[in-house]
Amino acid sequence: MRSGARVAAAIEILSDLEARRRPAAEAVKDWMLAHRFAGSKDRAAIGDLVFCALRWRASSAWRLQSDAPRALMLGAVVCGLEQTQEALNAQWAEDPHAPPPITDGEAQGLAQSLEAAPAWVGGDYPEWAEASFVRAFGEDRVAEGQALAAPAPLDLRANSLKASRDKVLAVLADNPRLTVAPTPTPHAADGVRLPWTFGRAFNWAGDVAFEKGWFEVQDEGSQLSALLCGAAPGMQVADVCAGGGGKTLALAAAMQNKGQIYAFDVDGPRLGPLIQRLERSGARNAQVRAPSKSRDVLGDLEGKMDVVLVDAPCSGSGTWRRNPDAKWRLRPGALEVRCREQQEALVLGARLVKPGGTLVYVTCSVFPEENEDQVTAFLAQDPSFVAAMIETNAPHRSRPVGLQFTPATTGADGFYVCRMTRSA
Repeated sequence: MRSGARVAAAIEILSDLEARRRPAAEAVKDWMLAHRFAGSKDRAAIGDLVFCALRWRASSAWRLQSDAPRALMLGAVVCGLEQTQEALNAQWAEDPHAPPPITDGEAQGLAQSLEAAPAWVGGDYPEWAEASFVRAFGEDRVAEGQALAAPAPLDLRANSLKASRDKVLAVLADNPRLTVAPTPTPHAADGVRLPWTFGRAFNWAGDVAFEKGWFEVQDEGSQLSALLCGAAPGMQVADVCAGGGGKTLALAAAMQNKGQIYAFDVDGPRLGPLIQRLERSGARNAQVRAPSKSRDVLGDLEGKMDVVLVDAPCSGSGTWRRNPDAKWRLRPGALEVRCREQQEALVLGARLVKPGGTLVYVTCSVFPEENEDQVTAFLAQDPSFVAAMIETNAPHRSRPVGLQFTPATTGADGFYVCRMTRSA
């Protein structure tokens, strides 16, 4: 497929999304299944075009005074991916499957500066989130929003139980399927970064080094959050919102298979993949505890844990650069539900912490309502806990309690971290 045909296909997928509200990945997959003539490079490029249109949806719609699929796509390829209008029209003129050429009116709109646009337009985040972004970032909210809209690299964590970061870097650098060399992440000691490249995706799940357990996919912000838990060999640790287990695996590696880590989640089915991941990683100090109707599966851990991680369910706003359609599907009502779940998770985790132990609250959100507001409310409710200092060399934003990693500040996804110590 030529580039024009790829753009036309992406517009078709966006039209389907407009007609049927659903996750973008689902719509892209359905189009691929219905158009099997598209090769692997075509599929990768078309998928990137769809997600790029969603990344810069607000700014494209403002420039062109339209949120139609064509307008969103033109804004993405011209303003986001920085392709010239002249080059696009020249390519499309020779492609019978390409969209109609860019009109003079569209060209004028695309040439507009965003200086006069509202902050939420310049930052490409939902208008209803403006108050939260003002609280979180103040005058930096446009820059922070733009960083949350930009494509993200693929971050890996070298599994120190089986391989060093240098070993993972060497084997990936020799991989013929990678056209850009991997680099160490700037802040996480075991992190490896593969830069984003349009139309190219690394099939990490089929890589031999992954199958051997040498690395896991994990954003640097998530890696830093796990490191700040302070888990060390010999400790008793609980991850009470373990989900698929990314931080459980990182904690197990930090503990060097010494001590014990307990992985739990109120949504039992989410723990399913963790069993295989633990086996592949070589972690032998982890127990997976699924919820039960008839008994308290965490009762025997009460008041005994050195560290309890509450990686709370949240809006996922800190990961919008990886899931750009999620920011437009999120509604304020969903945020309220998540806040209630976060309160419940903190109470659940707190009872497991021993005197002198540490409770760590983490979200992949940039909304203060899910972050410092939750911690402040919890500390007021349970005076046996106090906020503790966090030391890190990674750039971050300080919050009233805890700290915030962001793409603009840290180069990682948006993670909030707060450590609390139990006095009695």
